[in-house]
Amino acid sequence: MILASLLQWIVNQFPGSEGQFVLSLIVGIGFILCEWILWKLSRVAKREYPYRLVNVSILVASLILIGLSGSLYVIIWEQTHQAVKSVKALGTVKRMGVQIVLTLGVCTAAYVSAGMVNRVIDRLLQQTEEITRHQGKVVSRLSIIGVYIVGLFAILSVWKINLQGLFVGAGLLGAVIGLAANETLGSLLAGFQLMFSRPFEIGDWVQIDEHEGIVTDITIFTTRIETFEGKYIMLPNDVVSSSTIINIGRKGRLRLGVEVGVDYEVDPDHAMAVAKEAMKGIDEILAVPSPDVVLKQFGESSVLLELRFWIEKPSSRKKWRAVTAVVRAVKLAYDREGIKIPYPQQEVLAREEAGGFRVVDGESTVTIPGQD
Repeated sequence: MILASLLQWIVNQFPGSEGQFVLSLIVGIGFILCEWILWKLSRVAKREYPYRLVNVSILVASLILIGLSGSLYVIIWEQTHQAVKSVKALGTVKRMGVQIVLTLGVCTAAYVSAGMVNRVIDRLLQQTEEITRHQGKVVSRLSIIGVYIVGLFAILSVWKINLQGLFVGAGLLGAVIGLAANETLGSLLAGFQLMFSRPFEIGDWVQIDEHEGIVTDITIFTTRIETFEGKYIMLPNDVVSSSTIINIGRKGRLRLGVEVGVDYEVDPDHAMAVAKEAMKGIDEILAVPSPDVVLKQFGESSVLLELRFWIEKPSSRKKWRAVTAVVRAVKLAYDREGIKIPYPQQEVLAREEAGGFRVVDGESTVTIPGQD
């Protein structure tokens, strides 16, 4: 009522466009004054309260001031005398104003709560190693979505929207979406399954069916693998969860094996000792567990040995560097010791056929046994 009386007095003192100008000037000065007060209050409040909460509060207050000032300008310049009636009629829309304020409060609370949840999860990730970074991101996103959903229901309650009808419509919409996006929902559920079962993590060397490479990203829908040829493969999580998964570098190390054949005339114990000694001191392989050599099988032209050794933090590049270093070292050691690595060979034995096939004067003849 005080504001209405003030507007009425200004209209009486300054009729016509002069009154509009004076009212506009008063609104502008009031807006600037309020913004200055908010700025001063924010500097004081930031000493006692979190920056995020203060900034959000100042933003909401500024938006309210902008909306109020803009509404007054529209009313004033449309018809000055109508502004008096509009101010008097504010009592009829008091409930709507309260609803708007409550809505802004709920939005602010949801925004601040989402930030707090994110910070709490970050602290938990720093304090424990049981939760991976990917799992933390998924939990954080789901928690933030949950906070905003609660805020949405609170806003609907403030505006007295019938939630029962909304739930029925959401159920029908969910059924339609479920039928239309069956594979997508399957990938989503499989993504949660992979998140909690943890068959692999980012950076692991895995083989999923015929695909092999390093896991570079895991989302709730897909898993991305970088092959050793530099190609990126996007696999839907439902395909990943239903496939055979081999985690090659799960424990941070990998055992490799290289076969080598030695001549049958070579003492196998001596060949094994020379190969084992040659693998010692190779920088590309681990000293512990120590490299080993075992007899594997009899080959067509050689006795097969298997050179076994370990590499740390396996990758394709480390694998082939280690294999190359081991093959080079063992080959040089065998050359020094005179240990022969034979070529594939076959021994052909001929036998005499009595009374059978014979070669006479460069021509073949057949003699039937018992006949001359």
